[in-house]
Amino acid sequence: MTLPTDPAANLAALIRCPSVTPAEGGALAALGDMLKPLGFSVERPVFSEDGTPDIENLYARRSGNGPHLMFAGHTDVVPVGDESAWTHPPFAAEIAKGEMYGRGAVDMKGGIACFIAAVARHVEKNGGPKGSVSLLITGDEEGPAINGTTKLLDWAAAKGEKWDASIVGEPTNPDALGDMIKIGRRGSLSGTVTVNGRQGHAAYPQLADNPVRGLMSLVDALLHPVFDKGTKDFQPTNLEVTSIDVGNPATNVIPAKATATFNIRFNDTWDAQTIQAEIHNRLDQAAGRKKYRPGKKTPVDYELVWRDRPSHVFLTRDDRL
Repeated sequence: MTLPTDPAANLAALIRCPSVTPAEGGALAALGDMLKPLGFSVERPVFSEDGTPDIENLYARRSGNGPHLMFAGHTDVVPVGDESAWTHPPFAAEIAKGEMYGRGAVDMKGGIACFIAAVARHVEKNGGPKGSVSLLITGDEEGPAINGTTKLLDWAAAKGEKWDASIVGEPTNPDALGDMIKIGRRGSLSGTVTVNGRQGHAAYPQLADNPVRGLMSLVDALLHPVFDKGTKDFQPTNLEVTSIDVGNPATNVIPAKATATFNIRFNDTWDAQTIQAEIHNRLDQAAGRKKYRPGKKTPVDYELVWRDRPSHVFLTRDDRL
């Protein structure tokens, strides 16, 4: 029997699975094929929720008489974008100058491939660890993240699973896999701001209400001033505008509305509720400014929608490691 001791071969097998969220793409099946020869029992629960796609997940365990180490990760990847812009096909796992190319090579099929290879080498050399080892792998990390890790943890805990420690194989290392252990993560929150205006011709702006002007005021308020200067454990909170859209292909038409989408990465100065309150406060104050809307007496008419669920800050203090 051939064991999956080669991390490069493991990674290539995973990259060749087009597992763009929410598609499983064969990635969990490939994982199962690697884990079963190592003595893992493998289960693939599917979770659902109204308004979201069904998601396949994987939980595998190799039981022993000792502490239980859980490796957590995800096999889903973000879309490839313009495939013609890639130097190598996104799902071919081609190797050039000693480096493997493909969607998910770093985030985070590489981490999964290495963890499996490490367990396989331990099994081959020593018969396997004395304690228990498990893998908790979701297919819903890059998307809404509703039918993934949280539900998988609850599902496993309901079956009596308990863990002494966990390793999350996200690509947080500066230079090479495993050269730094991170003990926490900032929170994440996304939202969309839509400013409503009045459509009109660019030659007659007095007859319209350009929502782009109002949106500029709101975006400026989101970006300035800075949220904080960072904490002992985390870098400063940052907000990034990730898209702006007016839904208007014409160059001589003032649009009826303008939309900006943003993502915030917040440190432990904040939680989801307090950062949301700060955003609301900034937008409300900016809505009445006249900087970008000379001659307009009414506040900017805007709507704020929070997207998906917030990801919370977590931190494992040094004294607990």
